[in-house]
Amino acid sequence: MRNSRRGRDVFKEPSYWQSYSDMMAALLLIFILIIAVTLGIYQRKTADLEDAQAQLNATRLELEEAEKERQDSLVKLQDAYAKAVMTEDELKAAYAAIDEAQTELDAARSELQDIVGIRTDIIGELQSKFSNSTMQVDPQTGSITFSSDVLFRYNSATLTGDSRATLKSVIPMYLDVLLQDSFRPYIAEIIIEGHTDTDGDYQSNMTLSYNRANSVARFCLNSANGLTGEQIALLEQLLTVNGRSYSDPIYKENTDQVDMAASRRVEIKFRLKEDEMIEKITEVLNQS
Repeated sequence: MRNSRRGRDVFKEPSYWQSYSDMMAALLLIFILIIAVTLGIYQRKTADLEDAQAQLNATRLELEEAEKERQDSLVKLQDAYAKAVMTEDELKAAYAAIDEAQTELDAARSELQDIVGIRTDIIGELQSKFSNSTMQVDPQTGSITFSSDVLFRYNSATLTGDSRATLKSVIPMYLDVLLQDSFRPYIAEIIIEGHTDTDGDYQSNMTLSYNRANSVARFCLNSANGLTGEQIALLEQLLTVNGRSYSDPIYKENTDQVDMAASRRVEIKFRLKEDEMIEKITEVLNQS
């Protein structure tokens, strides 16, 4: 019986279905692998594409920013060019103004040089004129001083008879120098100035000092006192009368004590146009 069973197994037909199933399973696995690989490649390509798109966007933003900066630089360059043109025009105008100021300064300097030394010349001629007189000419200012005690009585502004004789001999000598043709163009002002001592209040002394100076001025303008009509006309254009009260007292030498007698005085002095010239030059320099 065993032999007969064995024989039946040997001659039994083989089965192909198991091999077919295995093959299909292998093909399915391969197909799954192919899909997985393809999916991986797709995902990687998609990621690469997204990275490339991001880089492209970043590059585009950089290009836009660069274009904006270029436009800004162009606007600034145009503004700078416009300002440069304007600055050049302003510079030309400034040079023109400087040239004009320099011309004015040269003219003023030339005019000032013409009168440098005039004061010295006037003072020298005054001192020469009064060399034989008891009247002293101040070597610094060229002024002459009359004591009020000589010209007036106490607290009076009326000239005494003796003072009129003194003034009549002194005033024409002094004004002859100032009003002569060589000096007249340089004289800006002839000043008669009254001063008092410090006794009494300021206002009453102001009135007294002015009235005394004015009395001397009226004497000078009287044609009976030695000046010609032409000299009087010139003097009227130049004359100034001031009262100074006791604002400018004279002190005793090397002390702070007021010299009352010396403080009571009337001064006659002059001012040159050089002071005006200095102001003019200063103005030109400030404008430059």
